[in-house]
Amino acid sequence: MATVIITGGTGLVGTALAKALLAKGYNVIILTRKIDPGRQQAGVSYALWDVEKNYIDPKALVDANAIIHLAGANVAEKRWTKKRKQEIIDSRVKTGECIVQALQNNPHKVTVVAGASGIGYYGPDPAIPNPRPFDEEDPPFTDYLATTCVQWEKALEPVKAMNIKLVTLRTGIVLAKEGGAMDKFKQPLRFGVATVLGNGKQVVSWIHIEDLVRLYIRALENENMKGVYNAVAPAPVSNKTLMLTLARRIKGKYFTAFHVPAFMLKLVLGEMSIEVLKSATVSCIKLHAENFSFIYPGIETAIDDCVKRD
Repeated sequence: MATVIITGGTGLVGTALAKALLAKGYNVIILTRKIDPGRQQAGVSYALWDVEKNYIDPKALVDANAIIHLAGANVAEKRWTKKRKQEIIDSRVKTGECIVQALQNNPHKVTVVAGASGIGYYGPDPAIPNPRPFDEEDPPFTDYLATTCVQWEKALEPVKAMNIKLVTLRTGIVLAKEGGAMDKFKQPLRFGVATVLGNGKQVVSWIHIEDLVRLYIRALENENMKGVYNAVAPAPVSNKTLMLTLARRIKGKYFTAFHVPAFMLKLVLGEMSIEVLKSATVSCIKLHAENFSFIYPGIETAIDDCVKRD
C-alpha cells in the first residue's frame, strides 16, 4: 500500500487523518523536528525535518507516494502581535517551501501533494444572507488572514511543474469532539452560559473532522480531484444558531444565552476580533459536482456526534 508523509501530523486533523489512513492500510510517516520515543503511535513512523535548513529526511521522501501538508501555527491560539502574525505566516509558507525544495533536490516517487488553506482567503459577506456564497473562483480579500492564505497556497504551487498533482483544501471551522474550536465553544457551557459573539448573525462555514479527513483521502485516491476546493459543509449557520444548538444538546433548557459585545471582543482579541465577527458564507458546490457525499451535512448531526462521544 502507498506511503503518505504528513506534516502537522500530531495536531487535531493530522492525528485523525493518520488513524484513518492506517485503517485503510496506508503506511504513514509523520515529519517532526525531534523524534520523541514517548510519543510513538502504533503503525506510524517518524522522520526528521528542519525547515530552516530546508531539510527532510531523504529516506522518507524515497518511501513516500504522497505528502499531506497540515503544518501551521494555530491562528486563534494567541493575540495577533506583530511577532505572532509573522510566526503564523512562516509556519505555513516556510514549511511549504521546504517541501518544494526537498522534492526538487532529492529522489522521490511522490505523485500528489495535498495542502491545507483556510476560508480566511475570502472577504466578509457583502450582505447577510449572502446571495452568492464564495466559491473557489472568487479573488482573495486584502486583509492579514487573506494574504496569509494566498502565500500559504503559493508556497506549494511549484510542485505542479514537477508533474505532481496539487490539491488545496480551503477549510472552514473544524468541528471535532477531540478538541479545537469545539473545546472553546463548550467551555462557557460548563457554567450554563452560551456565548453568542457580537449580534450572532455572522455566518460560520464549518466542517466535521470526519468529512475533512475523508476529503484528504479522496485527494490521494481520486485522480480527477485537483486544484482548490472549499472544505466546508453544505449548510453554514449563524454563530447564534451554532451556539444555541450546542447549548441545547448539552444543557437542554438549562442555559443562558449571553451576547458578548463586539467592542469587548475587540478589546480582548485585538485584530483577531475581525475574523471572529466576520460573516463568511462559503460554497461547497464544487465538491457536490464531484459527487462527494458528506456524512455530516447539517449542524445538528455534526454537533450531536461531537457531544455524543463525550
